[in-house]
Amino acid sequence: MKFNKTLEDIQTYEAGKPIELVVREFGIDPKNIIKLASNENPYGCSMKVQNAVKEIISKMSLYPDDSMTKLKNGLSKRFNLGVESLIIGSGSDQVIEFLIHAKAHAGTKILMNSVTFAMYEIYAKHVGAEVLRTASQEHNLDEFYAIYKEQKPEIIFICTPNNPTGDAIDTHKLKEFLAKIDKDTLVVVDGAYMEYAAFKDASKKVDAKELIENFENVIYLGTFSKAYGLGGMRVGFGLANPKIIKELYKLRPPFNITTLSLEAASVALEDEEFVNKSISANFEEMKRYEEFALEQKIDIIKSFTNFITLCLNETQDSTKLSNALLQKGMIVRNLSGYGLNAIRVTIGTHEQNNRFFELTAELLK
Repeated sequence: MKFNKTLEDIQTYEAGKPIELVVREFGIDPKNIIKLASNENPYGCSMKVQNAVKEIISKMSLYPDDSMTKLKNGLSKRFNLGVESLIIGSGSDQVIEFLIHAKAHAGTKILMNSVTFAMYEIYAKHVGAEVLRTASQEHNLDEFYAIYKEQKPEIIFICTPNNPTGDAIDTHKLKEFLAKIDKDTLVVVDGAYMEYAAFKDASKKVDAKELIENFENVIYLGTFSKAYGLGGMRVGFGLANPKIIKELYKLRPPFNITTLSLEAASVALEDEEFVNKSISANFEEMKRYEEFALEQKIDIIKSFTNFITLCLNETQDSTKLSNALLQKGMIVRNLSGYGLNAIRVTIGTHEQNNRFFELTAELLK
């Protein structure tokens, strides 16, 4: 059987190992497994969300409200933008897919960072687009602009803070860069971890309203999977000029968000106290990772997210370390597939982090 030739050059995206798989592979009691691989909120989600979902669970037999009015109104209020500037996807991944299919085709050039979210490249290859990458590990906008001037890509992906490294761009530098880009080039600013960056450092905060009102070719992406603790509900969104949103809607399938997901995201938006407490706890615990790295003589990439990248030295191996941790019930993300001798660790609860420090110190000996 023959398949589309574009699939030949696509690597399957590997998500972080689920707890259930580790149980089956190593026979470890689920209670003794800690997952710090997928940047989920270790504090779960708001109790208000849990209660709201319980109240509407009987509606699962009905199709969801495809107008998504409640969630759209909530996001419209949060970002002070009209609903015509908004599209909701099954995770921000789906909005990325819409963007690629709306703008790209075989031979289209798409520019991204050397190390960044894998789905940009995967979706680009779905349509046979050519992927261009910068040389630097962290976002260097001078490199981006040099490649842009020479290659004239149709789409540029800027991930800030960046996944899987955790670095973030100064907002004034981002705006200076955007001002130099032709209006026919679509620039995607992926802010999946922006709630964390804005909390830690105001100079990294991207104001989505300001961005899209000043740059008609920019779309800002957000998600409920991280700070809001709704990774399992799969809700993301895009904010852009209504002309862009109108085109994306031509690609959106009906009922792409479930009834329970819509309710969960709508209520999560209202519980700012839970989000702020989670983010504050995240950065308190991150200090302990920075201290641990110093003690173990491991380099880190300064992080503005809910994870931290630990860069190992030449005598250490990220694959061996991540596999050894896995066999002890500790799931982290090995970044060797990105060309880095590093592991990415979600900042867990105090107790989860204690266990990580204990196991990793032992293994690094």
